[in-house]
Amino acid sequence: MIFPKEVEVIEVGPRDGLQNEPNLIPLEKKKKLIKMLSEAGFSRIETASFVHPKWVPQMANSEEMAEYSRELAITYLALTPNQKALERAIAVQAPQIAVFIGATETFNRKNINRSIDQSLEECKDLFERAKKANLWIRGYVSMAFSCPYEGEVAFEKVRYVCDELIRLGADEISIGDTTGKANPKAVYERFSRLRDLYPHTTFVAHFHDTEKMALANVVAAMQAGITKFDSSIGGLGGCPYSPGATGNVATEELVHMLEQMGCSTNLDLHKLREASRFAKTLSSRIQ
Repeated sequence: MIFPKEVEVIEVGPRDGLQNEPNLIPLEKKKKLIKMLSEAGFSRIETASFVHPKWVPQMANSEEMAEYSRELAITYLALTPNQKALERAIAVQAPQIAVFIGATETFNRKNINRSIDQSLEECKDLFERAKKANLWIRGYVSMAFSCPYEGEVAFEKVRYVCDELIRLGADEISIGDTTGKANPKAVYERFSRLRDLYPHTTFVAHFHDTEKMALANVVAAMQAGITKFDSSIGGLGGCPYSPGATGNVATEELVHMLEQMGCSTNLDLHKLREASRFAKTLSSRIQ
């Protein structure tokens, strides 16, 4: 079996973990969570989303979150689904941005009210502008294994989106098990094919834990050569357009497993567990 000596864990809790919380969380508590995560040793944290507050009220103070991340000298990711969002990211000097595209038409329309091709067309101009501003770009491929509206997702649908994102210049692609229903066999096969097709592309695995297979899926992805993983402190998260999906793989559980297997993460597990306890107090979904 393949166990890399070092694994990068990218924390997405402050954005992906909190965005779906129904009760507004005070800015100061969000800042405290970011500071605790920073002190645990993360090199990258997804902290902001420049989606219109009408659609994601929890992210209404993303400018403040971004500014605080900069004060802490964090390399942070900001979600920028359109040109207006990119303008906001450039205004706060965000170092890294991310765009989401669903691998299925139904999800993509429900999530951002566009077809896949319309989203990719918008990415063309967005990527060009971002590159001119020297921004590093992540492409998220959501519903890369299954979809609550269309069922099992064919590999060719994932490949189509990856093809376009890579052609447009994405620096990294995060492959998302948004429903949390992938299994280790499917994960190994899908990532193996992606790495064979795109040997020079950096892929990240993004697992939700709906069916309690996220950690097993991490091990399966490592066997396919993946060494970068998204996770959310305390297992926070969930997608409003993926009914029934639970939170992301919990950061503290992921790091514990990796360290036990001899895979260095350069993260402080004790501080992560402290951050997890605090993160759970912010959620009305985790008991």
